Amino acid sequence: MAIIVNLDVMMAKRKMSLSQLSEKVDITLANLSILKNNKAKAVRFSTLEAICSALDCQPGDILEFVPEKEEPS
Repeated sequence: MAIIVNLDVMMAKRKMSLSQLSEKVDITLANLSILKNNKAKAVRFSTLEAICSALDCQPGDILEFVPEKEEPS
C-alpha cells in the first residue's frame, strides 16, 4: 500500500509557498519538504491538523491511499 501526500497540490490551490506554510504551522522547511516530497514515514495528527487549518482543507485533500498493483500469479 502507498499513501501519497498531495501537499504541493493543496499549496498550489491556495497559492501558498512552502515558507509561508512553514511560518503558519510552525514546522521547519526541512520537515515540510520531507512531507511534501513523499519521503515521510509518519505524520503526527497535530501536524496534519495544523496543515489542514492553514490550508483550509480536510486530511483527505492532502493524503491519498493508492493500493499496490497485484502481480498475476
